[in-house]
Amino acid sequence: MKTIYICEDSVTGMLSAIYDAWMESRDKKAGIGLKECLEQQLFCEYKEVEVSERKAGAVVRLIRKYLGDETYRDFYQALLSEDPEKADAVFRVMQSARSVKDSRKIMEHLSDPAVEKVFSLSRQVGNEAHRFLEFVRFRELKNGVLFSEIVPKNRILSCIADHFSDRFPLENWMICDKRHNECVIHRVRYHWVLVKDREWDQEIRERFSESEKEFARLWTGFFDSISIPERENRMCQMNHLPLRYRAEMTEFQGKPVFEKSS
Repeated sequence: MKTIYICEDSVTGMLSAIYDAWMESRDKKAGIGLKECLEQQLFCEYKEVEVSERKAGAVVRLIRKYLGDETYRDFYQALLSEDPEKADAVFRVMQSARSVKDSRKIMEHLSDPAVEKVFSLSRQVGNEAHRFLEFVRFRELKNGVLFSEIVPKNRILSCIADHFSDRFPLENWMICDKRHNECVIHRVRYHWVLVKDREWDQEIRERFSESEKEFARLWTGFFDSISIPERENRMCQMNHLPLRYRAEMTEFQGKPVFEKSS
């Protein structure tokens, strides 16, 4: 009988489920299911897994030791995606790696459906994170904190946090993911932290400093002034800047996202 390990949709929760599945059923039929999107199957046994930092850490060390850091990066990014079968795919790749001569090259075996799925999910998350490195717009609040809001498809905050931590080590800043209710917070000269499931006061988030309002006005004016209506190519614009990114960008504030771009 196949055993399905049920976990929460977090990296630590999924790694905890992979730990239990690996310890108990690595040689058997087993799978990983997410609580939020679990579909019941016939002739299966279900086990609920508690979140454990110890178990998650053990799986990370196992992956890095036997599969390599590059494979761990692919696994981690895949687990940040929105695909409900992501954890199960990672577990199946780990099972497949046991039959490969060089387990560190497991991600090269794209003929394996699980490897192909993990590779594809990792690439999707990595590409989205790369785009947000360019599209994130910070605005200064009255308390001096640099604030930004984004609405990504995947949970990419931990993928972009190091980049902005390196760029603004002497600034207090935060990036909020409105879709997944997560926020990265960076304090001057400290490492960033990821905060989840916390309600944020919308009024505080909209208390921008006077200098920020002036810079936003100047930037929007510059953005409009360099546009040449006769040369607009909306299809080309959308290839470089998809509409879904525009709602949180300063230069599009107060405008329909379909209206105008440079």
